[in-house]
Amino acid sequence: MSTPTEVPDAGPQTGRFGVPRALMLMLGAACVVIVIAGLQAGAWLIAPILLALVIVIAVAPLQTWLRRLGVPGWLTVLALVVVIFGLIVGLVVVLAASVGQLVALVPQYSDRIQGLTNSLTQLLHRVGFDPGHAQATASSVDLGRIAGAVGGLLSGVSGALTSLVFILALLLFLIAEASGASRRLDAIGADRPHMVEAMQSFAHGTRRYLVVTAVFGLIVAVLDSVALAIMGIPLVVLWGLLSFITNFIPNIGFIIGVVPPALVGLLVGGWQQALAVVLVYCILNAIVQSLIQPHFTGDAVGLSTTITFVALLFWAWVLGPLGALLAIPATLLIKAVLVDCDPSARWVDALIGANSPPKEDKKNKKGEKAEDEAAADAGTDAQGDPAGTEGKPPVTAPTNHAAPAT
Repeated sequence: MSTPTEVPDAGPQTGRFGVPRALMLMLGAACVVIVIAGLQAGAWLIAPILLALVIVIAVAPLQTWLRRLGVPGWLTVLALVVVIFGLIVGLVVVLAASVGQLVALVPQYSDRIQGLTNSLTQLLHRVGFDPGHAQATASSVDLGRIAGAVGGLLSGVSGALTSLVFILALLLFLIAEASGASRRLDAIGADRPHMVEAMQSFAHGTRRYLVVTAVFGLIVAVLDSVALAIMGIPLVVLWGLLSFITNFIPNIGFIIGVVPPALVGLLVGGWQQALAVVLVYCILNAIVQSLIQPHFTGDAVGLSTTITFVALLFWAWVLGPLGALLAIPATLLIKAVLVDCDPSARWVDALIGANSPPKEDKKNKKGEKAEDEAAADAGTDAQGDPAGTEGKPPVTAPTNHAAPAT
């Protein structure tokens, strides 16, 4: 009679290399924290590099078009750099001039600011605040300080763009190297075809995102500027430019763009005009950015709304103001490196992607179509039947019935 054998206890779950899985998770989390700390410490270097990379990706079709026209490589690089830096310098000049006008505008409404501060103090006192605390609270939300903070924010953005020498060097090298990118990708594709596909998808998605966002940002900027000019709000060029820039900040860009003109409207015409500015912005931006723009954007980015919002907070915290503007391209780059290039990690797309048909289904349909065409060329259909015989009964050869032998 055989005795039952005892099954030994499996113990804690272990990973592929015999290391406990909990320890592997802890080591992975520690590595992520170290990488994030490194990114935050090197934001002064990483943010301009990412900005230069996005610019090069945006102008890559123009460079290819110039090369097809027979323009020499050095002249193509020079023309693109001149155009790009002309736009950047123009943007910086407009921002600097507008911020200067904003700083000069605030002292003209000093009496108005003092009156609003006193009104707020009396309101807080009637609500039940101590007079001293009410005065301190009203002074802390002084509109002059808020306007100064807004000017400082805009100056910080323009200051980030004024690192022209460093960005110029990056653009020169990246644009010069872009002409040989196809050869490099072909060499990489011999060993890592998924990496090439991921990099191409990143470039294509980034370019589509920039084009769609720029077009709708221009539409929103024009509409907001015209509406503010009709209402008599000063510095409409600055607020239109701010609307265009904040359109690249997903989800909360509209809120950032409406606050400064609403404050100026409060100084110029009181709370009624400030409320009118907010209502006009809500109507225009809700129609353009919430109803029309997502329809044209489609699955260009391939990220859900929740992921884009989390990415905005993360990259703004790590890289600063440029991180907020480049949150989507940075997320697409990380997704390409960590997810798209690894076939075993494609399941992550179902968690972070938008509601769109998976890429695998499209590829399978294309593969089936190619197989059908190849089969048709060979004279057979997809099931191996001779071409032109589908749906017809099989033709059998006549048989001779021999008489049975006697």
